[in-house]
Amino acid sequence: MIIKRTLLACALFVSATASATTAPIIKGTNYLSPYCGCCKEWVAHMKDNGFELENVYQKNLTPIKIKLGVLPEYASCHTAQIEGYTFEGHVPATDIKRFLASKPTRMKGLAVGGMPMGSPGMEYGDKKDSYNVVAFDDKGRTMVWASHN
Repeated sequence: MIIKRTLLACALFVSATASATTAPIIKGTNYLSPYCGCCKEWVAHMKDNGFELENVYQKNLTPIKIKLGVLPEYASCHTAQIEGYTFEGHVPATDIKRFLASKPTRMKGLAVGGMPMGSPGMEYGDKKDSYNVVAFDDKGRTMVWASHN
């Protein structure tokens, strides 16, 4: 009898723990060059953090960036659309999750201009650049969303 209760308690604990740690998958689309390896590394970072991105490979990403309101100074090598927002470049998944949770009405998305070393997908040993993640609106106004060292 004690063994049955212990087994039942363990089963309930495992079931509760599994359901508590299983977060819903966040889906989106990522536009990237077929020639870029760091883009694929960023997608792997996103997958490891609960995102499922459909990759759309295109040789010229400029029309997509223009359509989605990404200013040239914030352009990078890939552009994602998730839940109606735009995420440009090597934005960390934690910043995207915080942004999606807050659902800002004025902002269109987040961007990390260029390809800073140490950002997700741009890891290279212990080399790390400081960089900002900026939130941007449809008029090109920006604000620092997060800073990373």
